[in-house]
Amino acid sequence: MGFDADSVKMNYSAQLTATRRKRLWRQIKIDYQLYVIILLPFAWLLIFQYGPMYGLQLAFKDFHVFQGIWGSPWVGFKHFAKFFESYQFISVVRNTVLISVYELVAGFPIPIILALALNATLRTQFKQAVQFITYMPYFISTVVMVGIILQFLNPRIGIVNLALGQLGIEPMNFMGDPSMFKSIYVWSGIWQHAGWGTIIYLAALSGISQEIHEAATIDGASRIQRIWNVDLPGIAPTITTLLILNMGHIMGIGFEKIYLMQNPLNIASSEVISTYVYSVSLASSAPNYSYATAIGFFNSFINLFLIMTVNQIAKKVGETSLW
Repeated sequence: MGFDADSVKMNYSAQLTATRRKRLWRQIKIDYQLYVIILLPFAWLLIFQYGPMYGLQLAFKDFHVFQGIWGSPWVGFKHFAKFFESYQFISVVRNTVLISVYELVAGFPIPIILALALNATLRTQFKQAVQFITYMPYFISTVVMVGIILQFLNPRIGIVNLALGQLGIEPMNFMGDPSMFKSIYVWSGIWQHAGWGTIIYLAALSGISQEIHEAATIDGASRIQRIWNVDLPGIAPTITTLLILNMGHIMGIGFEKIYLMQNPLNIASSEVISTYVYSVSLASSAPNYSYATAIGFFNSFINLFLIMTVNQIAKKVGETSLW
């Protein structure tokens, strides 16, 4: 009998695989507490993030309840074409993009500026008070937040209109004016989330060595110069990472707040993709789940494209990226 090199290699590979499996199971038995801890979030990820992907095929089918998802007939890109040809396509996408870009441009720099200002102050008690005041609104629920907004902007008893009345200005129906909806939505969101967003930047700023600041001070750098030349470059990777993540949500405006703020008077300015999907599916007397799924799929695809594009640009320009 001759020497069979292939057989030897296969046996060795099988033995190596078995050894690795035994080693893995031994390690799992030793550290089983750690695996039990991650089991719950892992199960949540599978059930609520990957599980719903099974339903994406509805976007390419004419879904019928009695036929089920598998039994419903395939129709290809019929529902995507229907959405693109819809008279609401332009307005819905425009509102979504405008609100998202407005929120990004106005809201993204504010936590950075606030964190830099707090980090530069030498008064510890003042810094703690400002942090507490600014991040407390974050813990207000969306429903309560919208209730506060509606009460403040009430045409008859709202505190804003009462103040305008004292100045001789006629009361305004803020929530009934489509042109003001985007500003109300964005700036109320900035007020609610700006303080909480500073925590990430303050954590990044705390990692900058004080020796660099001391060296800059010895060289005659002012406080503003130290912020510009030491602090900002130090947190630039954090800023880039968060910017990439925010760009991935350009088409992902949250549903709850906008839906609660909507009314028939401002619907032309407040109807976004998420609320439109709800209106043609769950809120409709004749729900079209396939059509709604196609719109949601389109929305997610655009978000994925944006985050990948911005990530590549960031990698080439600043050498900081998510992957």
